[in-house]
Amino acid sequence: MLKKIAILGSTGSIGKQTLEVIEQHPENFSVEVLTANNSVELLIEQATKFQPNTVVIANKEKYKQVSDALSEHDIKVYAGEESIAQVVQMNSIDIVLTAMVGFSGLLPTVNAIKAGKTIALANKETMVVAGDIITKLSLEHKVSILPVDSEHSAIFQCLVGEYHNPVEKIYLTASGGPFRGKDVEFLRKVTRCQALNHPNWSMGDKITIDSASLMNKGLEAIEARWLFGLRPDQIDIVVHPQSIVHSLVQFEDGSMKAQMGLPDMRLPIQYALSFPERLKVNFERFNFLDYPSLTFEKADINVFRNLYLAFEAMKKGGNMPCILNAANEIAVDHFLNKNIGFVEMSEIIEKTMERSTFIDTPTFDDYLNSNTEARELATQIIMNKK
Repeated sequence: MLKKIAILGSTGSIGKQTLEVIEQHPENFSVEVLTANNSVELLIEQATKFQPNTVVIANKEKYKQVSDALSEHDIKVYAGEESIAQVVQMNSIDIVLTAMVGFSGLLPTVNAIKAGKTIALANKETMVVAGDIITKLSLEHKVSILPVDSEHSAIFQCLVGEYHNPVEKIYLTASGGPFRGKDVEFLRKVTRCQALNHPNWSMGDKITIDSASLMNKGLEAIEARWLFGLRPDQIDIVVHPQSIVHSLVQFEDGSMKAQMGLPDMRLPIQYALSFPERLKVNFERFNFLDYPSLTFEKADINVFRNLYLAFEAMKKGGNMPCILNAANEIAVDHFLNKNIGFVEMSEIIEKTMERSTFIDTPTFDDYLNSNTEARELATQIIMNKK
């Protein structure tokens, strides 16, 4: 059966690789919706090539440019974030792949779940910010949430056929990023260019900075807590520089299962879209002889304080992960714009967590308000540093 896919964030790294997967399997998938934030030229190029039913550009000022460029095609064009949140409810959509960056992916994901769409989740912030609400909604509407992140896909693949066996622990692997083994003094001098130079993965700027600071691994831990129904003490991080073992599950009998392969995001993307089937592809295969040594190390939370803060937020619960995420998005943006240093990001996040209003059992509106408050606080803290 042909699955019709809506790609939220089609011009980003995950979105582009999703289109590569779809292009390889035209008999299995077709593009129904494409959305982008600002990348007009690429969105137009993608729409012209894949001929979706609908295109949405979040930046309303760029609506005319997109609409004019696609006027000769039978493609509906809309603009605005509210339009993205609405189009996911279209009857023709089978799977919504959420590859939008940050908090912006939350509302479209909620609406897609309410509309009964299968979710291919590449926007970890959705589960970080409101994992309790998303989990309850998915159960209420009988919607599957299929993880796209390589680590969560690995855990998911290891659990297939094991759902009756309780999990003792999961290990999320981290490459360690470009600053593995460095100390805090080194990190104080890190430049934007150095932080964007990831050794194993090709990703967008925001997630690359998160990977360099290990915040990405902290966010993944919080996401895993909700995706797999785990306690914080059942989740551990292990640094694995080769990025071949994508994550591991340890069962109550001590047995462990790992999912392995070359670092290629197209594999977990394809698995989420094709589940429960595996489709044949011509991607490069892993060769053990090319990797005679696979190594593992403890993550240093004293140097990479973001990882510590993420686990503290997960343990605290309530709206604290939402506060953590909002402060991090502001801090990363200011680091990328060279307003603050690499280590200062952690300081800003920690101060925002200390000063924000804590809510033990937040509602959806509470999450929206917490996100706004934390962003304003983080911005104020940065401005006061100048």
